[in-house]
Amino acid sequence: MRRSNKIKVIVTFFLTILSFCAYSQSNVFKVTLDAGHGDHDFGAVYSGRIEKNIALAIVLKVGKILELNPNVNVIYTRKTDVFIDLVERANIANRANSNIFVSIHCNANKNTAADGTETYVMGLSKTASNLEAARKENSVITLEKDYKRKYEGFDPNSPESLIGITLMQEEYLDNSISLASKIEDNFEKLGKKLRQGGVKQAPFMVLHKAYMPRVLVETGFVSNPTEGNILNSEEGQDDIAKAIAEAILSYKREYFGSGNPEAVEAKPVKDTAKPKAVVSSAPAKSAPKGTFFKVQLIASIKKTTLEPKNFKGLKNVTMLYENNIYKYFYEETADYDAAKKYLQEAKSKGYGAAFLTATKDGEKIDIKDAIK
Repeated sequence: MRRSNKIKVIVTFFLTILSFCAYSQSNVFKVTLDAGHGDHDFGAVYSGRIEKNIALAIVLKVGKILELNPNVNVIYTRKTDVFIDLVERANIANRANSNIFVSIHCNANKNTAADGTETYVMGLSKTASNLEAARKENSVITLEKDYKRKYEGFDPNSPESLIGITLMQEEYLDNSISLASKIEDNFEKLGKKLRQGGVKQAPFMVLHKAYMPRVLVETGFVSNPTEGNILNSEEGQDDIAKAIAEAILSYKREYFGSGNPEAVEAKPVKDTAKPKAVVSSAPAKSAPKGTFFKVQLIASIKKTTLEPKNFKGLKNVTMLYENNIYKYFYEETADYDAAKKYLQEAKSKGYGAAFLTATKDGEKIDIKDAIK
């Protein structure tokens, strides 16, 4: 009898450990960090300031900060001075099923007065400077073996040839913009050290092949003597790495939570008038049959009362608590065109990172399949 109880205790212990590990894995936020260039691909070089070395140094510093957080798993495309194909950089993130992909570079211009940070998301910009930035970074593929076969005739001198963007990539655009905005906002806090250049769109091959929210960060111009020296300094790299890491953690908190949900704060009632009607967050007993679209406004660790005043006047807001995160949705419709209008309405109210989600018979499905 004692032996039987002992066995039960041991089995229970191991099941608890396995359950804890499974829970922990489900709450891990995966970040793939990509240091641009490497080995024989030096990137931009000005007066001893070498892009491949600066990018790697910043990536390692960003990773070191992120790794202090137990629920963050950092994947590196390279941690040493090696050459990695562009498509392989994206595939490393894809295979890891990363939540975000961050590629870090330095900018350069023949005009040595050019300065400022720029954080890019995948897009078909017609702005000459954006296309030139993409052309320079995409030209790396010519250093790869069999690049013409590997990239199916893509011309790195013509970024517009990436015009065949998929719906999957469109699905991640808003989240990519949100992440890019957080990075640029943190760069702005550095004050006079670096001029914030803002969020931009351009057709980068490395972003095109990564299937998740992703950004490419141009941390400044190595061609600018003043800014280049900041990029090449230990202090400057520390500041830049901290700005990027804090932006990533802010993005994680907003969209994935911290693993510890916060209770809604109790607020004093100002009057005793009849309370306003609120939208119930309780799920329906049986999900309606068919395909439906919703606008996801925000995901947060904080629980918020479902009243229009808490959502910038938007009504018909619902909530879903999933994986320790409160997700807030606006409207629900089977009409894709109507859903896009609801999305634009949400954006006009200030929810710039809102995006569409889809369900079929109550189960979440890919937006592409829903559109079909």
